[in-house]
Amino acid sequence: MATTTAPRPTIDVSPDAQLHLRERRISVEEYFAMGESGILGEDDRVELLDGRLIDMPPIGPSHSHGVDDFLELFTRRLYADDPPSARVRVQSPIQLDAYGAPQPDVVLYDPEMPKDRHPRPEDIYLVVEVADTSVEYDRKVKADHYAGAGIPEYWLVDLSGEAVDVYRQPEDDGYAERVRHRCGDELSMSTLRDVTPIPVAEIVGEGE
Repeated sequence: MATTTAPRPTIDVSPDAQLHLRERRISVEEYFAMGESGILGEDDRVELLDGRLIDMPPIGPSHSHGVDDFLELFTRRLYADDPPSARVRVQSPIQLDAYGAPQPDVVLYDPEMPKDRHPRPEDIYLVVEVADTSVEYDRKVKADHYAGAGIPEYWLVDLSGEAVDVYRQPEDDGYAERVRHRCGDELSMSTLRDVTPIPVAEIVGEGE
């Protein structure tokens, strides 16, 4: 009796899906090795999220001044004490996990952190992103990654909306608490309660 072999089933996969199947995530270790070897240079504005290299938009004047304002406000408050209750890091990497090394605009972190590595979630008190053209990305993508890593508090400065969104209570799928603050409000840190509150108007308004 003759036997026949059934044809192997085929799976219809779109070109986009085929590309995804071939995709290989980059680890944080590989990412920094690319910088040390010169594959990525200082002029390459990229960050690592979920193993993927993400292009960062050019820094415009309003963004730059917003970051400078935060640096001044935090420095004035934190370094009045000796030793300071936190250190300030500006537009430098942090390590969320094995595949995530974003570069937030401002980070407050434990001054006792070892200096042979970048800050990790357990070292970090606050992450700040200043956004003019990247508000939705910072609100949806960045917020979820920071929450998933356990960053306790995240501030999103919406320059065009003249507001600051404060995110707290990180969970695996995002922050459980989000409060929008506008001019007339003050920003206090849940992680550093002794730090003098910052008026929102000094960040997104005309200031005093």
